[in-house]
Amino acid sequence: MTQGDTIGAGPPTAAADSSRGPRSARLGKVTGLRTVATRDGWLRPEATRLPSLTGLRFPAALLVFLNHTGLPFPFLRLVKDDDAAMDWFDVTRNAGALGVTFFFVLSGFVLTWAVRETDTVRAFWRRRIVKIYPNYAITWGLAMVLFASAYTPTRTAILNLLMVHVWVPKFDVFSSVNQPSWSLGCELLFYLSFPLLHKVFRRIKAGHLKYWISGVTAAIIATPFFTYLLLPDDPNFPGGLALGARASTNQYWFAYNFPPMRLLDFALGMLVAQAVLNGRWWNIGMIWSSVILAGTYVWASHVPFLYSQRSMTIVPIIFLIAAAATADARNQFTLFRNRAMIWLGEVSFAFYLVHFVVLAYGRKWLGHTMYSVPQTIGIVLVEFTIALLVSWALYALIERPITRNWSKPRRPRAAAS
Repeated sequence: MTQGDTIGAGPPTAAADSSRGPRSARLGKVTGLRTVATRDGWLRPEATRLPSLTGLRFPAALLVFLNHTGLPFPFLRLVKDDDAAMDWFDVTRNAGALGVTFFFVLSGFVLTWAVRETDTVRAFWRRRIVKIYPNYAITWGLAMVLFASAYTPTRTAILNLLMVHVWVPKFDVFSSVNQPSWSLGCELLFYLSFPLLHKVFRRIKAGHLKYWISGVTAAIIATPFFTYLLLPDDPNFPGGLALGARASTNQYWFAYNFPPMRLLDFALGMLVAQAVLNGRWWNIGMIWSSVILAGTYVWASHVPFLYSQRSMTIVPIIFLIAAAATADARNQFTLFRNRAMIWLGEVSFAFYLVHFVVLAYGRKWLGHTMYSVPQTIGIVLVEFTIALLVSWALYALIERPITRNWSKPRRPRAAAS
C-alpha cells in the first residue's frame, strides 16, 4: 500500500458476503453508505458522531490518574500511613491498565467507524500525527524541564521525543521522561498500520467476523500464559516484588508494552466496529457491560499479575464500547453524551499526557514531607484541578487550533476519534 492509495480501496465487507440473500440487503451492510444496523433493530443512518464514546474517554483517563496517585513509590507517594497507602494501591493497582486498554480498543473502533473511504493514506497519517504530536512534545518538554532531565540520559530522552522508546525492553527507557508516554509509541504503530489493516479487514465476510473477533480476543487473553512460559522470570521489574507484581522486566514489557502485542487491542476494536456496522454484534447494553467490567476488575486483583493487566477486562471493554456506539447511533440517552462529559472527553488526551507531570513535579515541589489521609486527599484534588486546567489550555490553545489548521475538515467525523 502506497501513500497515495485510498484507505477504502478494495471490495467492501457487504460485497464479500453474498450468502445471506435478502437479509443482507435489509441489514444495510455497505459500510461506505453508512447504513448501520444491529440484530435487534435499525440504527440511525449516517450516525458517525459518537458523543458517548467521547464522554467515556475521560473516565478512562481518570482511571490512569487514580492509578498513579496510588503508586507507593517515593517520587509519587504523599500519604504517611503505610496501611492507607497500600489500601489505596490495592483499589487502584489495575486502574491504569484498564484505562490504557480501553483507549487502545477505542482507537481501533472509532477510526474504523468514521473512516473516509476516499481518504488517502498520506492524509490519514498527517491528521493523526497532527492530532497527537504537539501535545506529546509539549508535555515531554515540561517533564524534562521540571524533573526528568536530572536522571534521563540524552539518548533515552531523544528516543522518547521520537516516540520509539517503547520498543526498548528496558524499564528505565520505555517508562522514561513522562511515564504514560509509552502508550503513544503504541498508538503511532496503530496509525501506521491502520490503512493496511482496514484494507484486509473489510474483505472479511460479515458472517466470519465473529471468528476473527474470537481469535483476536483469545490471543489477548492467552498472552500472559505464553509470556510466563517462554520468557525468563528474572530479574523482576523495578518495584514489582514489593507490590506483589511478579513478572520480569522482559515479561512485563512483552505482555503489556510491546507495540505489536498491543496492536491486537487496536485490531480488536476495528473488528468489533465492523461487526456493529454490519449488524453482527450482540448488544448487551451499557449497564450490563459496566457491571461485568466492574466485576472483572475486582477479579483481576486475584489473578497472576500479567493476567490482571488486560486479559481479565478485554471482553467487557469491547461490549461497553459497542454498546455506547449503538446507543449513540440510535440517539438514545446515556450518562456520557451530555455537554460536560463531552468537554471532559475532548480534553482527556491532554489530561492523559499532562497528569503525570503534575503528580511527579508536585511531589518534588513538596519535598520529603508526608501527609495525613485528609491532607493527601486535598493535595490530590488540587493536583487534579491543576492537571485539568492545563489540559484545557493545551486543548484550546494547541490541540484544537493545530488540528483545524493542519487537517482538512472532513464530514462525517467521529467526535470520539
